[in-house]
Amino acid sequence: MKVAIDGPAGAGKSTIAKAVASALGYIYIDTGAMYRAVGLNALRNGVDIKAQPQLAAKLTQSVELDIVPGADGQRIFLGGEDVTDIIRTQDVSMAASDIAVIKEVREKLVSIQRQLAAGKNVVMDGRDIGTHVLPDAQCKIFLTASVAERARRRYTELTAKGEACVLDEICADIEKRDKNDSERRESPLRRADDAVVLDTTELTIDEAVAEAKRIISEAALS
Repeated sequence: MKVAIDGPAGAGKSTIAKAVASALGYIYIDTGAMYRAVGLNALRNGVDIKAQPQLAAKLTQSVELDIVPGADGQRIFLGGEDVTDIIRTQDVSMAASDIAVIKEVREKLVSIQRQLAAGKNVVMDGRDIGTHVLPDAQCKIFLTASVAERARRRYTELTAKGEACVLDEICADIEKRDKNDSERRESPLRRADDAVVLDTTELTIDEAVAEAKRIISEAALS
């Protein structure tokens, strides 16, 4: 059983997908974390992703990227270093969005993602899972929320970690990421024709998880 959860930045995909996978006993695969990791790698190597896309792509081809299941979800390793927490900063978020538009980067990571999902019960979240990575997924969910609500959640998350941030700037960053993701040439963010829309703007995490589980259960019976 393959479950594809797509949607814009900050809609709660990772949180909900992780909880649903845990409840169902499925493997959770956070594809966004992969793009964050290769974005971090480009930043650490001083690569201007927009100005040097081919160099960023070359770095991705040689990157050592591992995803390891852990007690609190998957851990992301870059060259043997656990970067799970490091990749959640605003700078890395924007780098991930910029590097995701590069064709060679997407081809490399999509190949890894499909290998991870082969022959397993998985919940995979990202931007193009239902439309490109796993078009044959038995259940597809398009998870969304208003820009204001997504910005508020991100602001709360960052301030809880002690990071200084400005709500208006986060809102602007999210709008920029939405534009990047929806207008990129390679596998743009869009709802698959057979995906069920789940708007989490007015939902708590528990309510969103319960609704996602209901959608998956119905798909499994069909």
